[in-house]
Amino acid sequence: MSGVDDITLRRLKMRSMRRGIKEMDLILSAYADGRLAELSPETVALYEEMLFENDQELYTWVSGQVAPPDRFAALVDDIRAHMARHVQKNDAS
Repeated sequence: MSGVDDITLRRLKMRSMRRGIKEMDLILSAYADGRLAELSPETVALYEEMLFENDQELYTWVSGQVAPPDRFAALVDDIRAHMARHVQKNDAS
């Protein structure tokens, strides 16, 4: 467990599901469900900060179209890696 309280994790999961565009709903809700509880409190705080960014920009970062700001680079890389594993797992089913 990350050391982050359950209320914060539930709130961030809800914010991850209710974005502005469907693609980010799907990407971030899968990430939040699969990874948030495993992250350090500092990384969870960074994730929360990232959720204030514009969805269209987030999508370009996660899809690799545009490099994310340095402060989010490692987190975006983790989101990409999680999505690759998620897609691979679903393709194998």
